[in-house]
Formats: sequence, structure tokens, C-alpha cells
Amino acid sequence: MKKLFIQALIMVAMFFTVFFVLNQVNWMTIFRVEQLSKTTEEKLGDIFWDLFNKTEKEIKNPKATSPTDSIVSKICISNGIEKSKIKIHIIESSEVNAFLLPNNHLVINSGLILYSENEAELCGVICHELAHMEMNHVMKKLIKEVGLSVLISMTAGNSGSEMIRETAKLLSSTAYDRNLEKEADIKAVDYLLKANINPEPFANFLYKLSENESKIVSRLIWISTHPDSKERAKYIIEYYNNRTQNFQSVLNPETWDKFKEYLNEL
Repeated sequence: MKKLFIQALIMVAMFFTVFFVLNQVNWMTIFRVEQLSKTTEEKLGDIFWDLFNKTEKEIKNPKATSPTDSIVSKICISNGIEKSKIKIHIIESSEVNAFLLPNNHLVINSGLILYSENEAELCGVICHELAHMEMNHVMKKLIKEVGLSVLISMTAGNSGSEMIRETAKLLSSTAYDRNLEKEADIKAVDYLLKANINPEPFANFLYKLSENESKIVSRLIWISTHPDSKERAKYIIEYYNNRTQNFQSVLNPETWDKFKEYLNEL
């Protein structure tokens, strides 16, 4: 009986100790950090895009923007992604690349579109970037590699232009870690399947990157930002396991051809 009484006292003491400790936690501060991070993300998106906008030529002609918008819209509608929050930018550049900036800026180089043999390859890359966006990988990467305090300092105007340029370069030309890349790959396949877009061309695109790496490595920026392309293609194929369904094109062949023809003439 005495032993049970002592155990009961210990449990009561532990309960009040935990209660006391939790009461000492400043939950408002924690929630404030989350809100601060969101506010910081919005400001960083504007800062980084302003930098790219000053140094790169954005293509605004509907001959390029309309097909791209149709592809993104199809993916978003099929997967319950809020399309209106995405800021799509097509950059005139021969580099085969696409990347995200904070606050849902999706940047697509014309070189990537021209390198894509069909729209399904381009859809795969776009799905991969949207997966990074939906899983908040951009801010995770920045906070891990740069630090929240430094990012906040940038938004307050307390960091030099060189720091801002280097951080922007980090997003456009360096890789996420292997786990985040695999998460984005798998999620991209899910997005493609829900949109009735064949994932196999996305795997083929990765194989093609790995095969051509030595030939045009200076242009294949998506190689350096997304390493192990051949390995990734293999697990993408294993994941969707050649599932058969009624795959459909987003654009008709004529629209796709005119889309690439226009970009090729720039």
C-alpha cells in the first residue's frame, strides 16, 4: 500500500513538473518565428527576383507564356495546388535549368524548354519544382545553409549586395540534399499521374541529362543542381512501375511545335 502511495505521489509530481515547464515556454515567440519566416520568405522572393530581373531577360510574349501557363494550370488543378500563388517567369537563356525562389517564384529557362523533346519531359521538370515548392524545400534549404538571422538581415537591408547575389546563386545553381531531391521526384510522379501525364518521359529526360553531361556540361545546369540523374531515373521508373492509364497531352502537337519554334527564333 505504501509503495502504491509513493508511486502515485511521483506521478502527480511529474504531472505538475511537466505542466510547469510547458507554462514557461513562450508559445507566442515560437508562433512569431513561424510568422516571421513567412514574412521573410515573401520579402526574399521580391529581393531575389528583382536581382534576376535586372540581369536576365524575361520572356513575356504569350507565344511562350500561354503554353507554359496551360501546363502549370493543368498540373495545379489536377493536384489541388493553388495556381494563383505561383509567379511564373520564363528567362531567355540557353542554360538547361529551372529553379524556385522564395515565395513561389518559378523560373524556367528557355534552354530547358528547347532541350525537352516533348511536353511530358517539361511537365516532369515543372512537377519536380512544384513539389519542392509545396514541401517548402526552398526555405528549408536557405535556413539550413544561410541561417534565418542572415535571411532576416537581408530583408531589413542590413546585408550587402554580394551576400544577396551569392544567396540567389545558391538557389539557381546548387543542389538540394539527396533526401529532398528524392521527395520531390516521388511527389512529381504523383502529380504527373494525377494529371494523366506519362511519367516515363521524365525518367527519360534524366537519363538523357546523364548521357549528355560530358557534351554540353556548361549548359546543363540542372545536372549540377540535381545530381545522380541516372539513379533517380531508375527509382522513378520503379515507383510508377509502368502503370497504365489514359495518359493525355496538355498541349496539342501544333501548339508544342510553335512554342519551341518561337523560343528557337529568339
